Amino acid sequence: MFCRLTLLILLFPALCYAQQANVNLDYNPQKDTEGLTPFSAPLNSPEVHDDHTVTFRLKAPEAKEVKITDGAILTALGRGREPISLTKGDDGIWSVTVGPFIPDMYAYHFNVDGMQICDPGNTIAAFTAMPPYSQLIVHGDGPAYYDAKNVPHGNVTRHIYHSNVTNGEREMYVYTPPGYDIEREYPVLYLVGGSGELPSNWIYDGRANLIMDNLLAEGKAEPMIIAIPNNQVIHRNHPKHVELTFDIFEKELRNHVIPLVDENYSTIKSPKGRAISGLSMGGRHSMFIGFRSLDLFANFGILSAGDVNAETSLEYFLNDPDVNKKVEYLFVGQGTEEANGFMGRRCIALSEALTNHNIEHEYYVGGHGGHDWSTWRHLLYYRFLPNLWRNQ
Repeated sequence: MFCRLTLLILLFPALCYAQQANVNLDYNPQKDTEGLTPFSAPLNSPEVHDDHTVTFRLKAPEAKEVKITDGAILTALGRGREPISLTKGDDGIWSVTVGPFIPDMYAYHFNVDGMQICDPGNTIAAFTAMPPYSQLIVHGDGPAYYDAKNVPHGNVTRHIYHSNVTNGEREMYVYTPPGYDIEREYPVLYLVGGSGELPSNWIYDGRANLIMDNLLAEGKAEPMIIAIPNNQVIHRNHPKHVELTFDIFEKELRNHVIPLVDENYSTIKSPKGRAISGLSMGGRHSMFIGFRSLDLFANFGILSAGDVNAETSLEYFLNDPDVNKKVEYLFVGQGTEEANGFMGRRCIALSEALTNHNIEHEYYVGGHGGHDWSTWRHLLYYRFLPNLWRNQ
């Protein structure tokens, strides 16, 4: 008994991977269980404590001011736009402990003497069509609904293809569920990002594949293929972006994206077997392109998007006498903390227009987040995916 217990004690430290060891897909990667600094990092930051408070650190002995000035962290702490100031120690290390946070994932930057940077002590960062940012992962008592769990997992394939629409090589990620069977036809969700997002963001920030794995393991969703194309089809700061983006992306969907998926996967090739959903700009793509493409899609997820002029801009859809026969499921959702802002008003205006025209839809406000990934993960897991294709 003594020898067995001694062996367990000796082995235990080697199994407690955390603090950004990047060995396993840990649910608590920023908890300091080993007293080690992340590889090639100058120090430990952020350090997440079990009481859900977080310590941020930055070694910058010559800096005059260090703040956290943006990101979902400020929303989570109820600070609005009020920055978080770090205090400089005698060793030149700036630090602050804040919280507690609701367990979730939060984006943030440091601002050092007016210059925005990622946290150089944090190995968990996101890369997008915007400058990169750092990720804070506040753990709960165990893996969350968006974490990797010991359940059957699907596969994510990255496709590279040539587009005649954008005149270049493009990428798309495709998720197939666990036990994918080529003898069976699957419905397909086309899931798109927001301004500045890349297809990979729905995997790494949105955790769409892990969310789907967990829902399937829990018996809460139907098996489906999820195709994540790149809906950045024109420079986001182009002066005519709004005028051009919808037509260009519709061509990309029709000419390349949907044909590629249908040719390479066992799919239901009808509107009832297709859904389109997206967040923010992607929600507007899903709305303005999807609603005029009922020959392609019969299911829609509009996440943190809409139009304050929906009665006019969507007149063709709202006044279609057969729209309720053509649409199988229409979801409009947003986060609790964005409902009172401009983004929230767009969602509300869309839902009100749909209601005024007796178009069946689900409107939902939930979660604890604002216009950020906390909201979009929540909407995916708690409402949209569980209801998609459940009644067909």
